[in-house]
Amino acid sequence: MILSFYMFARAIVKGILTPVYRYEVIGAENIPSEGGVLLCSNHIDNLDPPTVGVTCPRPISFMAKAELFKAPFLKTVLPKLETFPVKRGMADREALRQGLKILKEGKVLGLFPEGTRSKDGKLGKGMAGVGFFALRSKAAVVPCAVIGPYKRFARLKVVYGPPIQMDELRERKASADEVTEAIMKSIGKLIEKYQ
Repeated sequence: MILSFYMFARAIVKGILTPVYRYEVIGAENIPSEGGVLLCSNHIDNLDPPTVGVTCPRPISFMAKAELFKAPFLKTVLPKLETFPVKRGMADREALRQGLKILKEGKVLGLFPEGTRSKDGKLGKGMAGVGFFALRSKAAVVPCAVIGPYKRFARLKVVYGPPIQMDELRERKASADEVTEAIMKSIGKLIEKYQ
C-alpha cells in the first residue's frame, strides 16, 4: 500500500518537475537493483529530495528534519512516503534505529550528510551519523551529486557514483567521522567531474 502511494506520488512530482527542470541523470546503473543502499547526496536546494526521488530507479526512504513533520499536510504525507523524522543537534536514537531497520530490510535510505542546505552551493562538512549507518550496516554506500542551478528550463544534473569500497574501512573499524569524510570526498569528486 505504501509502495503504491510512493509510486503514485513519484509520478505526480515527476510530471510537475520535468517540464520545468531538464534533468540529466548520470550513473543510475550504479544503484544496486536489490539489497540495502545508503544513498548520500549533497544538498543545495529544498527540491533536492524530490529531485533525487524521481531520478533514482528505486524507492527511497528519506530521513528528514523533525520540523517538517509539524506542518499539517507534510505530517500526513511524509510517513506514507516512508520518510521519517530526525531531531537535529542531538543523538536521535529512534532515527538511528529506523534508518538501520530500513537498510537491513534491503531498502534504500536517502541522506543529505551535510544536515542542511548549502547556502553558497559548495559542499560542506558531513555529519558523523552518516558514517554510523555505513559502518553498522552491510549496505552499499552510493554517493550522489545534484548539480544545479535550479532555474527554469536550465539543465540539472543528478549523478550517481559507483558504490564506495567499504570493506577496508569496516574491517579496521574506522571511526564514523573518517567514513563520513570518505563519503563526502566521493560526492565532491562527482561534483568536480560533472560540474
